[in-house]
Amino acid sequence: MRVLAISKKSNIQHKPVAKRFKHFRDNLELSLLALPAIILVFIFSYLPMFGVVIAFKDFRYDKGFFGSKWVGFKNFEFFFQSQDAWRITRNTIGLNAIFIVTGLIVSVSIALMLYEITNRFFVKTYQTIMIFPHFLSWVVVGYMFFAFFNVEHGLINGLLKMLGREVTNWYTEPAKWPAILTIANIWKSAGWNSVIYYAALMGIDQEYFEAATIDGASKFQVIKNITIPFLVPIMTILTILAIGGIFRADFGMFYYLTRESGPLFPTTDVIDTYVYRSLRTLGDIGMSSAVGLYQSVVGFVLVLVTNLIVRKIDPESALF
Repeated sequence: MRVLAISKKSNIQHKPVAKRFKHFRDNLELSLLALPAIILVFIFSYLPMFGVVIAFKDFRYDKGFFGSKWVGFKNFEFFFQSQDAWRITRNTIGLNAIFIVTGLIVSVSIALMLYEITNRFFVKTYQTIMIFPHFLSWVVVGYMFFAFFNVEHGLINGLLKMLGREVTNWYTEPAKWPAILTIANIWKSAGWNSVIYYAALMGIDQEYFEAATIDGASKFQVIKNITIPFLVPIMTILTILAIGGIFRADFGMFYYLTRESGPLFPTTDVIDTYVYRSLRTLGDIGMSSAVGLYQSVVGFVLVLVTNLIVRKIDPESALF
């Protein structure tokens, strides 16, 4: 009896191992396909994490990682005690929050309008036109905007002159740039993001719409009670991911569109441009690394908190 019990216990212990091996064998092809991406993520995303130690050191090139003097939180104190900390934090969070809200509204609206078009040729044509700006570099977009906002030869100032109005030096008017950046962000990204929502709409069972038509529902009622609820899960997931990056601004947009104009810093200077300028002018790698680490930690915490709130409200819409 004792031998039989030991044998049964041994079989129970080996069962999970055999099950895991079978699962690995059944998914071997998919695992091999994913292996290059896993290696790239490990090399470029995990190995460089060792560099966060620079944020706690007075880094010197001649002494390297281990030889540089440990200064603890001194680099963080220098940043948070400066006059720039509140300004760039406010700009980064505020502008990205505006981008998230306006981008979500416009992207979903575009997807809904495309979904109402029955001719697939026109849908593909409109999608191509709206997606095209996504592939333009911010360098190119920056020169396009410069052609509009140039003081002497810009198209907008030329139009103002024709109307007998006073011209504006757009690159010295910080109050106007949050709206300009929001328009630029929508123009460049809304079409691309709408593809995701349009794909989700294409997956809705047509029987829902047929039933609504039989019941005499209006177009607005169909959108409100059928279409939008089906989009809510994907909208929630994408918003959570966007909130996780709310502390990480698009460097190309803020650097090239504003042409790094000093008078615009009160409303357009964000953490990414501040770190770049600190490295270029001061050469202080320790302080720049401290700001970057602060940026990453806050973004990580925001993802966790946002996902926790969503999970409390609607567990099925949570990211994890």
